[in-house]
Amino acid sequence: MKIPVIHGYIERRILINFTADPVDIEKILPYPFRPKIFKNKAIVGICLIRLKDIKPKGLPDFLGINSENGAHRIAVEWDENGKIKSGVYIPRRDTSLPLNTWVGGRIFPGKHYLAKFNINEQEGNYHIDFKSSDDTEISIDAYETDIFNNNSIFETIENASCFFEKGDLGYSPNKDKFDGLRLNAYQWKVKPLNVLDVKSSFFEDEKIFPKGSVQFDNALLMTNIEHEWLSEPTIGDN
Repeated sequence: MKIPVIHGYIERRILINFTADPVDIEKILPYPFRPKIFKNKAIVGICLIRLKDIKPKGLPDFLGINSENGAHRIAVEWDENGKIKSGVYIPRRDTSLPLNTWVGGRIFPGKHYLAKFNINEQEGNYHIDFKSSDDTEISIDAYETDIFNNNSIFETIENASCFFEKGDLGYSPNKDKFDGLRLNAYQWKVKPLNVLDVKSSFFEDEKIFPKGSVQFDNALLMTNIEHEWLSEPTIGDN
């Protein structure tokens, strides 16, 4: 799958990050991916991103589209041409925009589920929840802070920022192949969020993840980031 360079603005991006048992994550990852391990833990999470003025690069902003989106992510590694590559595997994507559900998996990488988003953001406080067409639900209540979670496996925001910046290449399943998409952020700047409550029916599904095997670790916020989406070679494409 090859798309033109897509340009736009990340108005708001929240990365909600969890640690997980690598054995459980290995069971749900397709070949050739394996969990990327940090201090003996797999790192999984949710990206809640509001995109603005999204359109092929070179077109004026007023032709762009806006949307709220959610993506479940797993930090992964894989072998390619004798080298170890790293990025994220994205088992599911959710969106507020019906157009995305049509182009996802056809023109744009990854099937997208249509979801109803409920957003309340004011004075550094954030409430976001959505329910998708297959009843997958996410919710988070958080507020901006200058203090990174001191219980995080990453210990400092600099360590966390470095880890997630390297996850700019994402692969989404498309039948028996995996479509690649790289996020080129013109600047990379994150700040911590203090999370009051977070729920994910995906990570709380005990049929996939044994109770207690996925634990909240930290949350990061990015705002007003100009960026591009770049197509990457498909894995499994002959």
